[in-house]
Amino acid sequence: MTQGNAQPLQFSSLGRQPISADFNGGRLTSDGGGLLLREVDRRAGLTARLAECLTDPRDPARTIHDQRTMIAQRIFGIALAAG
Repeated sequence: MTQGNAQPLQFSSLGRQPISADFNGGRLTSDGGGLLLREVDRRAGLTARLAECLTDPRDPARTIHDQRTMIAQRIFGIALAAG
C-alpha cells in the first residue's frame, strides 16, 4: 500500500474564503480540477504570457473583460469539458 502525504494542499483564496484540499474524504466536490487549473495558471503565468503575445482588436471603451481573462475562461472550459 502506498503512503500518501497527510499535509493538505493550500490554494490561493477565493475572496475571503480559504481553499485547501486533502484526501481524507468528508465533503467532496467534482470541481477540484478547476481550482487546480487556476492555481497552476497563477503560478506559471501561462494565460498571462499568452495574452501578451496576442493583440486585442477589441475597442477598450466597449470591453468588460480583459483578454487574459477571456483566454483563461476558454482554456479552462475546454480542459474541464474534456475530463
